[in-house]
Amino acid sequence: MHINEWLQTIPPLAIILLVGFVIGLESLGIPLPGEIVLVSASLLAAQHVVSPVAVAGAAMTGAIVGDSIGYAIGRKGGKPLFVWAGRKFPKHFGPAHLATAEKAFERWGMWAVFFGRFIALLRIFAGPLAGALHMRYWKFLTANALGGIVWAGGTTAVIYYLGIVAEKWLSRFSWIGLLAAVLFGIGTAWFMKRRAAKAAAELESDAEPDPVSKPA
Repeated sequence: MHINEWLQTIPPLAIILLVGFVIGLESLGIPLPGEIVLVSASLLAAQHVVSPVAVAGAAMTGAIVGDSIGYAIGRKGGKPLFVWAGRKFPKHFGPAHLATAEKAFERWGMWAVFFGRFIALLRIFAGPLAGALHMRYWKFLTANALGGIVWAGGTTAVIYYLGIVAEKWLSRFSWIGLLAAVLFGIGTAWFMKRRAAKAAAELESDAEPDPVSKPA
């Protein structure tokens, strides 16, 4: 069962709590599909199953609180924590993943926490690694809060309004009409591409010297 289908079977309050819980655990450093849960909940909001404001608020809270807990864990455990995690979960915390995250922190500093909210790998590493590298907490909290608000609020708003628009379009046109429009668009793009390739081939042919004709 897809996450979106499963979420439709539980009460709205449980959906809100689940969004905050999953995103909080992911931000803490546990590899979970936080973004998928947020997108699915935002689509349900577009279907008026749950409030989009509540979804965004839960995601923001989970992101900020989870990252802060991850920061505290990383500051206490240090880099040995990542070595241990790399042995236990090599697919998510292997040396290559850690090296990539460290390079991001070296390049962007506190803004690695902000931008990390939008990148799956850094979203898991940002909090614990910032703590392990002893980033000042006020810098971390600033970037963490901004990243959580922009990512959670932006993702919810975009998916919500796209869902509203898609629902309106699908209510006006039948599936057959929609399919015909998609096929027509694909066919037109293919035809134009073939025409452009043929024109380019003709230009190249005209530009090449004639191998038969020789100067007198």
